[in-house]
Amino acid sequence: MDLCERSPSYIRAIAPYQPGKPISELAREMGLDEKKIIKLASNENPLGVSPKAKAAIKKALPELGRYPDGNAFELKAALARRYGVPEECIVVGNGSNDLLEMAAGVFLAPGRAAVYSQHAFAVYPLATQARGAKSIVVPARNYGHDLPAMLAAITPETRVVFIANPNNPTGTFVPGPELEDFLARAPRDVAVVIDEAYTEYLPPELRYDSVAWLKKYPNLVLTRTFSKVYGLAGLRVGFGLMHPHVADLFNRVRQPFNVNSLALAAATAALADKKFVAKSHNMNRTGMARLERGFKALGLEYIPSCANFVSFCVPRRGDKPRADRVYEELLRQGIIVRPVTGYGMPDHLRVTVGTPKQNEKFLKALDTALEA
Repeated sequence: MDLCERSPSYIRAIAPYQPGKPISELAREMGLDEKKIIKLASNENPLGVSPKAKAAIKKALPELGRYPDGNAFELKAALARRYGVPEECIVVGNGSNDLLEMAAGVFLAPGRAAVYSQHAFAVYPLATQARGAKSIVVPARNYGHDLPAMLAAITPETRVVFIANPNNPTGTFVPGPELEDFLARAPRDVAVVIDEAYTEYLPPELRYDSVAWLKKYPNLVLTRTFSKVYGLAGLRVGFGLMHPHVADLFNRVRQPFNVNSLALAAATAALADKKFVAKSHNMNRTGMARLERGFKALGLEYIPSCANFVSFCVPRRGDKPRADRVYEELLRQGIIVRPVTGYGMPDHLRVTVGTPKQNEKFLKALDTALEA
């Protein structure tokens, strides 16, 4: 028998995660100048890295010959001060994806199940399937989470519920009171993982204090990242907040030294750079409004988003989808956006909010692509 056939069938059945197309790859494929390509496919911060994080990275460079602090002491201390939680409630990860994988590793196995929404983040099914567990996918409501239906979908074999808020790739949002009501009704032996990768982009009137819920719901796990508003996507660092007993289990499956030295230093500094975060947030809200106006002018429907991206619908011609064609036309003009067919949305494309100049170039290119 072939060696690969000895791998469990649920592993061989996994469809690998497809990241956004890199700038360098498009330049090679299309013969374009890298400097003229705009990547709006991966929800990165168009402002780049915060000045404080850059300085911290430079300062940490001489110590790269040593292993990083496996306990992330300084970052945990900074997070504990920021969120008012004990350090034993904090687990660091190689991006928030790492925390989602840890949750699956701790609670899922063959014979167990995870509940998540249709059109939700691709890592949820990947992490579930990699443990041989069952996926219970609940149909979305207006592209967002249907929490009553998700609650009803929980079975005796369910061990994890994944909720992204705001959700990727739709940008939809569940108000805080509805989310807490779900927590109050969910079984206490089911981990409720709330993925808040984009929470810093919420307008003030929509924000809610999920950290305060940790004292009431020991089955709550919050995951956040430094990849988005903090601009550290290339360093891969995230964190989870949870009950200390749950954190202990996460640390048992966590890889040693899973966050590198530069990431630890940069994240600690970025957390204190409130001016950069505010600038990123404000530019995103202004940019989102511009994209929305642009879609309306082009006669395109879009899903109202609370994150730093927006998914828009490309109308079909007859029965033929056009999203893929428009995507390719944008690539030829040096604009990278994200197809979301893999999320069950074959007529949509997702675009990250960029700088004012990038947004204008995208809208102009989109107008041309739609006419092709």
